[in-house]
Amino acid sequence: MSQSDLTMGTHLSVPERSSPFAMPSKKLAMWLFLIADAATFATCLVAYGFLRNGSLNWPTPFKFFPTVVNTMVMTFILVTSSLTMALGVRAAKMGDQDAAYRWTMLTAAGGSIFVLLHVHEWMDLIDEGVRLSRNPWGNALFGASFFTITGLHLIHVMAGIVVLIVVGLRCRGGRCDAGDVEITGLYWHFVNLVWMFVVPLVYLLNVSK
Repeated sequence: MSQSDLTMGTHLSVPERSSPFAMPSKKLAMWLFLIADAATFATCLVAYGFLRNGSLNWPTPFKFFPTVVNTMVMTFILVTSSLTMALGVRAAKMGDQDAAYRWTMLTAAGGSIFVLLHVHEWMDLIDEGVRLSRNPWGNALFGASFFTITGLHLIHVMAGIVVLIVVGLRCRGGRCDAGDVEITGLYWHFVNLVWMFVVPLVYLLNVSK
């Protein structure tokens, strides 16, 4: 047996590993992305807290109706979409691609309703004169911080909707990868979790008394 044959045999005996950790590489990449993204949102929310506490004339323009009611409706929609996403992941792992398609698309529909309600809320605030650099209450930081934080979250929701539709169509075509559905679910649950911090800090603390 030649040296090349021995070398080839040695190479063939080495098992391939998809990831140096105990999880697939794609899932690991998603977790790393979520950790970095969590740091971004945490930085924005902490900075917002410092701005709010350091401002003597911070406005509290929101009212129970319609702002708080609308926020609670949006929160209910996101929580419900987390449930449908979990059911979609379960169906994908069981190999039921039709059910995975239905649950995934239902999740995307919930996210779309959330976006519409959020944009409607933005338009109402803009009609009241709220801008990034000014607002009717005299504190320019309010509009800048509100639109920055909620806008960043809104972009994440919209990106998630696009991914959900793509993954759902793959399931409908019989090319559903349970791992991809699970990774999409991780992202969607993260986006919903961030919203649970945005609501009390950006909305409830700014309700007029």
